[in-house]
Amino acid sequence: MKKRAIIIVIDSMGCGAMPDCADFGDTDKCNTLKNVCKFNDGLDVPVMEALGLGNIQEFMGITPTKTPLGQYGTLQEKSKGKDTTTGHWEIAGLISEKPFATFPNGFPKELIDKFIEKTNCGGILANIPASGTAIIEQLNNEHHQTKYPIVYTSADSVFQIAVDTDLIPLETLYEWCTIARKLLDEGNYNVARVIARPYKIIDGKPTRISKDRRDYSMEPPKDTILDKVKLAGAKVIGIGKIEDIFSKKGITHAIHTGSNKEGLELTIKAINGTLPLDEIKYKGINITDDSKEIIFTNLVDTDMLFGHRNDAKGYGNAIEEVDDYLEKILPLVGENDLLIITADHGCDPTVEGTDHTREFVPVLYYSKNIQPKNLGLTLGFDSIAQRVSDWLF
Repeated sequence: MKKRAIIIVIDSMGCGAMPDCADFGDTDKCNTLKNVCKFNDGLDVPVMEALGLGNIQEFMGITPTKTPLGQYGTLQEKSKGKDTTTGHWEIAGLISEKPFATFPNGFPKELIDKFIEKTNCGGILANIPASGTAIIEQLNNEHHQTKYPIVYTSADSVFQIAVDTDLIPLETLYEWCTIARKLLDEGNYNVARVIARPYKIIDGKPTRISKDRRDYSMEPPKDTILDKVKLAGAKVIGIGKIEDIFSKKGITHAIHTGSNKEGLELTIKAINGTLPLDEIKYKGINITDDSKEIIFTNLVDTDMLFGHRNDAKGYGNAIEEVDDYLEKILPLVGENDLLIITADHGCDPTVEGTDHTREFVPVLYYSKNIQPKNLGLTLGFDSIAQRVSDWLF
């Protein structure tokens, strides 16, 4: 009998300000899902509604149900952060007691000097906190004149490198990111992610190429539920940027995506057994236990394309698109499968600013014979890791 856990993270779909949100620079008005629903005069998400999403709190257009198909509740983060890495690590069972470092005034000169020396890039542009779409538009001409990479950060712990890949090859960008990751680790800068931000000029406008984005995360300092399954000789399939978030640790198979649509279609293939696993398996991996499996999908469009760009309309459309695919996914979930739908933090597009927001997240559990239940408020995203462990082992 094969048991599987299928985890789908709708990136940044928080559901209300946590009590310590002010410590992270956030307003207590932030509530990504609620405010997106309100902005759009309600969302059409019948599958998540049937699972019990509308029973968690009042969301315009998402009706509470007396006969939920799943278990539903709210999770409060234990870790000190509001970023992708922290949220996903905690979902997998790893609590981050110390927040990752941020650089509101840009990165230290000694780090930038070493980066320029090791990459031989000649110099850099920016070195400030910025919106990625804005900074590449602002500095594109200078980037083309100098061929210097655009290096920037945000309110999150990220070292981002943007280049036009028609000017600087994509392989060079990835090499520069690898160098940056090594320098940050050697210098103990405690930066969560280096992000490759490739773009091209499309119709005269600098446009980021999502499918070629790569995240170079710190390696998780301790084992997670992913490692537990991998060490048992079983499969851990990462879809989207999962392998980047965990720096490949605890993963056996991985495939990147260019959109939520692609990620959801690949998730369906993983569930129904049509994903070409031999093509995406890491070298040296030997699967010896086929009795358990994790499929772990990150759907980043909600955050990257809409949350950070204050596009509440696009955010709502993206949630509805996820729900359309859940209509196809639910019938594939058998009695030995556990489907988990959750988020990793907030990024409320309706409040001031373009950064992540410190929020509770919703969680939905579904299996063929699951006993419907209101789980209420649970302390810790790591409750998901425990649930997965209990399910598989």
